[in-house]
Amino acid sequence: MEATAANRPDARFGREPAKETTAPPTAAAMSIADPAPLGLAAFAMTTFVLSFFNAGLVSDAGEPVVLGLALAYGGLSQVLAGMWEFRNNNTFGATAFTSYGAFWLSFWAFDQFFASKVPAAELGDAVGLYLIAWGIFTAYMWIASFRTTLAINLVFVLLTVTFIVLGIGQSGGNTTVLHVGGWLGIATAVVAWYASFAGVANSTFGRTVMPVRPFTR
Repeated sequence: MEATAANRPDARFGREPAKETTAPPTAAAMSIADPAPLGLAAFAMTTFVLSFFNAGLVSDAGEPVVLGLALAYGGLSQVLAGMWEFRNNNTFGATAFTSYGAFWLSFWAFDQFFASKVPAAELGDAVGLYLIAWGIFTAYMWIASFRTTLAINLVFVLLTVTFIVLGIGQSGGNTTVLHVGGWLGIATAVVAWYASFAGVANSTFGRTVMPVRPFTR
C-alpha cells in the first residue's frame, strides 16, 4: 500500500532524523506504535489545566489538582513516550518528550518538597529563572521543529513565548503578565491537542483526516 501523508515518517513527530548523525531505525523499532500522540496529549492536558489557573480563570485554591496530572500524566506518561521515541530512533521526539516529562516531574517535586525552602522574597525570581531557562530550551527545539510539521512547529513557538512571558511575570510579580502567560498556555495546549488528535485519527483511519502540514525536507 502506498504511504499516505499521515503515515510518512516526515509527517510524524520529528521522525527520520539526519542520516549522517544516526543509524536508520531497526525493524523492531518500526514495529511499535507511534508514541507521539500520547506524549502530546499528556503535555496538552497538564498545560491546559495549569494555564487556567495562570490565566486567573479559576480560583488558585484549586491549583493542587494540577499536581496529580503533573506527576502521572504530564510527567510519567511523557517520559515513557520519550523512551519509546528513543527506540524509534527519533532524536527530536525522545529529547522533547523526556525533557517535558522531566519538567512536569520537577514542577511536582518543587511544589511538594522544595518551594517552602526558598525565602518568600526570592521565590518569584527563582521560579522566573526556572521558567525562562525552559524557554531557552524550547526555543532551540522550535528551530529543530522546522524539520517536522507545521502543527508541531506551532506548539513549540507558542510554548517558547509562554515560558518567557510566565518567567517575566514571576520575576516581576506582575499578575497581568502572568495572566497573559496563562492564555498563551491555553493556546499552546489546544494546538498540542490538535497535533495529538491528528496523530491518533490519521493512524487509526490510515489516511490524512487531520492535516499537520509536514515541512519539506
